[in-house]
Amino acid sequence: MFAKQRTLSSQGSVDIYAAQCKNCLKWRVIDTQEEFEEVRSKVTEEPFVCSRKANCSCDEPADIEYDSTRTWVIDKPNLPKTPQGFRRSLVLRKDYSKLDAYYVTPSGKKLRTRNEFKGVSVTDFDFSSPKIMQDTIPEIIEQRDSASKKAKIAKGDV
Repeated sequence: MFAKQRTLSSQGSVDIYAAQCKNCLKWRVIDTQEEFEEVRSKVTEEPFVCSRKANCSCDEPADIEYDSTRTWVIDKPNLPKTPQGFRRSLVLRKDYSKLDAYYVTPSGKKLRTRNEFKGVSVTDFDFSSPKIMQDTIPEIIEQRDSASKKAKIAKGDV
């Protein structure tokens, strides 16, 4: 299982990348987005194991624990690695309903859809959103979301 993990940052973006060891199921922090994408893009052929990290083994304590102190999201396995020079950006919506995937070009332009790409193969880009782990969404967000849904239903019934 692979995850992107975020704390409540003002930008709503991913701030920690982690992978779960196939053997011991411990979570290991992956140092960079590029390294995470490399691991994720080959997970079927090369499942992640602790020994893939320097000076790490399954005998070591986990780098990070899966809990609700952060909002966790799970990326799909085997997504293509972002082409060199580009950056994949994931931004969590304020209501925690989903993450929006964008690509940033080498010149800094933010691309939101496949239609905006010119001069590059769109097959190297994937706009699918990682799955938000519902058990890690802050309670205040769930309460606010539930309350607004109830209010909309009540107005529609009248």
